[in-house]
Amino acid sequence: MAKDDLIEFEGKVIEVLTGGLFRVEVDEDHIVLAHLAGKMRRFRIKVVLGDKVTVAVSPYDPLRGRIVYRAR
Repeated sequence: MAKDDLIEFEGKVIEVLTGGLFRVEVDEDHIVLAHLAGKMRRFRIKVVLGDKVTVAVSPYDPLRGRIVYRAR
Protein backbone atom coordinates (compact mmCIF):
# COMPACT_ATOMS: atom_id res chain seq x y z
CA MET A 1 0.00 0.00 0.00
CA ALA A 2 1.32 3.44 -0.91
CA LYS A 3 1.77 6.17 1.67
CA ASP A 4 -0.79 8.26 -0.21
CA ASP A 5 -3.54 5.73 0.55
CA LEU A 6 -3.26 6.14 4.32
CA ILE A 7 -5.66 8.34 6.29
CA GLU A 8 -4.07 10.50 9.00
CA PHE A 9 -5.81 11.34 12.27
CA GLU A 10 -4.82 13.49 15.23
CA GLY A 11 -5.23 11.75 18.55
CA LYS A 12 -4.08 11.31 22.13
CA VAL A 13 -2.27 8.31 23.64
CA ILE A 14 -4.55 6.84 26.31
CA GLU A 15 -2.70 3.59 27.08
CA VAL A 16 0.84 2.25 26.64
CA LEU A 17 0.95 -1.51 26.00
CA THR A 18 3.81 -4.00 25.87
CA GLY A 19 5.69 -4.68 22.66
CA GLY A 20 5.72 -1.05 21.52
CA LEU A 21 1.95 -0.78 21.06
CA PHE A 22 -0.20 2.19 22.03
CA ARG A 23 -3.94 2.83 22.26
CA VAL A 24 -4.74 6.17 20.67
CA GLU A 25 -8.10 7.91 21.04
CA VAL A 26 -8.85 9.59 17.73
CA ASP A 27 -12.47 10.62 18.30
CA GLU A 28 -14.78 10.24 21.26
CA ASP A 29 -15.76 6.73 20.14
CA HIS A 30 -12.86 5.67 17.87
CA ILE A 31 -9.79 4.02 19.43
CA VAL A 32 -6.85 2.84 17.29
CA LEU A 33 -4.20 0.28 18.26
CA ALA A 34 -0.96 1.75 16.90
CA HIS A 35 2.76 1.06 16.80
CA LEU A 36 5.66 3.43 16.15
CA ALA A 37 6.72 4.11 12.58
CA GLY A 38 10.24 3.10 11.59
CA LYS A 39 11.61 6.66 11.43
CA MET A 40 10.39 7.34 14.96
CA ARG A 41 12.11 4.19 16.20
CA ARG A 42 15.28 5.03 14.28
CA PHE A 43 15.58 8.50 15.79
CA ARG A 44 14.50 7.23 19.24
CA ILE A 45 11.49 9.51 19.63
CA LYS A 46 9.77 8.65 22.89
CA VAL A 47 5.99 8.53 23.13
CA VAL A 48 4.40 8.55 26.58
CA LEU A 49 0.91 8.56 28.02
CA GLY A 50 -1.01 11.73 27.15
CA ASP A 51 1.05 12.74 24.09
CA LYS A 52 -0.74 14.20 21.09
CA VAL A 53 0.21 12.15 18.02
CA THR A 54 -0.62 11.76 14.34
CA VAL A 55 -1.74 8.25 13.40
CA ALA A 56 -1.70 6.89 9.83
CA VAL A 57 -4.54 4.38 9.39
CA SER A 58 -5.26 2.08 6.47
CA PRO A 59 -8.74 2.31 4.96
CA TYR A 60 -8.89 -1.50 5.01
CA ASP A 61 -8.37 -1.86 8.77
CA PRO A 62 -9.41 1.30 10.62
CA LEU A 63 -8.64 -0.19 14.05
CA ARG A 64 -4.84 -0.45 13.54
CA GLY A 65 -2.32 2.16 12.56
CA ARG A 66 1.17 3.67 12.80
CA ILE A 67 2.23 6.65 14.87
CA VAL A 68 4.04 8.89 12.40
CA TYR A 69 4.39 12.15 14.40
CA ARG A 70 4.46 13.30 18.02
CA ALA A 71 3.44 16.89 18.68
CA ARG A 72 5.49 18.89 21.17
